Amino acid sequence: MTNDTLTDGQAMNAQGVNEALEPLGSSLEAIKAIYLGVDDLKVAASILFNAYVDDPLFSDIFQAEKEGYESRLRSAIREELNAFWVAEQPIVGLFDSERLLAVACLTAPDAAFGSGRYWHWRLRMLLTAGLFGTKQMLEKEEKVRALVPAVNFHMLSFIAVHPDYQHHGLGHTLLGAIDSVVEEDAKSEGVAVFVTVDKHKPFFNDDNYDVVGELSLSHVKGDVMFRRKPA
Repeated sequence: MTNDTLTDGQAMNAQGVNEALEPLGSSLEAIKAIYLGVDDLKVAASILFNAYVDDPLFSDIFQAEKEGYESRLRSAIREELNAFWVAEQPIVGLFDSERLLAVACLTAPDAAFGSGRYWHWRLRMLLTAGLFGTKQMLEKEEKVRALVPAVNFHMLSFIAVHPDYQHHGLGHTLLGAIDSVVEEDAKSEGVAVFVTVDKHKPFFNDDNYDVVGELSLSHVKGDVMFRRKPA
């Protein structure tokens, strides 16, 4: 995967984003949606950790009540990013010059990925996250996919904005970049995401995601949301 810039005008297309970015000292034109390179993965892992450390699903899967939770979560995120990279799955970032501000990880529709991850991912995840965490991660993907009303679609596994740059509209800009990835893939019918925090649902609703099912995983309930690609 190379550091290609997504199609201009598709990933970032709202004049209001310019105003939102003024506190960063940047303009819409300065923020670029780019596929991450291998050297960006460490910073991406840090951004994702900060976004998901209090997430109810990950807190449950990796047993936040037990000692070493943060270490297990960091290891799991690192292994997930490495797996995405090796499998050449889309990892999209928003950059201001060379500074990574936000990141999203997608699984493509034709990927031999998901619950069928290759053996070395399973082994390394078992060593870092434990048997329970690994089984829960795989079970989550299988159950989410079963609720999506499509055959070929992208899965949005992670999405996060650096904590120093939140509340400036970057999340919506990143959703626009994700839409570009999906719309440029002729095989994809849309993109799905599992949302476990109610206050996050309006964020996806704003980009035409609809709730297509409810799902309970262990002690956590959430909604599977799907954005169908425009005809």
